[in-house]
Amino acid sequence: MNSITNILYWISTGLLIPVIALLLFGFVRALMLLGGFFGMYIGRIKHEKKQQGLIAELEKNDVEDFKITGNKMFNTHLQRITNAKGKDIIIEKVLADFEIASEKELSSSKSLAKLGPMIGLMGTLIPMGPALVGLAQGDIASMAQNMQVAFSTTVVGLFAGAIGYVTQLVKQRWFVADINNLEYISNLLKEKDNA
Repeated sequence: MNSITNILYWISTGLLIPVIALLLFGFVRALMLLGGFFGMYIGRIKHEKKQQGLIAELEKNDVEDFKITGNKMFNTHLQRITNAKGKDIIIEKVLADFEIASEKELSSSKSLAKLGPMIGLMGTLIPMGPALVGLAQGDIASMAQNMQVAFSTTVVGLFAGAIGYVTQLVKQRWFVADINNLEYISNLLKEKDNA
């Protein structure tokens, strides 16, 4: 039994360096995600009120000329819808493609939101074993160092997870609004073709 627990202890302590490396990668990825998100946010806020007014006033005749400033993914799919010339099956495919592209855009936020806290928890629990051993042997310095690693990894993991979660929530709301606008415009095009 002792040999099995020693093997488990050896495996778990051996995972500390890879876990810390993953946490550092997650932290850098969270900062990059936050920077990209901030750029998207500024672009959307800058043009959102104007765009909502344009969409509300959109009529069948000016659909082909409609563009949303600063939203490349939306504009690409909108162009494909206008080129479909009212063919329902093509329009449905374009809308499905937009949903897939939206999910792809959300995937890094989703994975960061889930994996950040998990890896942070691993980084917390792994040094707790050596910290308890240090406490039992009266080595307070070793225990303090291991506890410092434990709490630092928790904070970094939670930070990465929080960034992923917040960006996921906001981007989901944006993409739902975009798909709603694409469906509205495709319905306007269908009415135009039926008239």
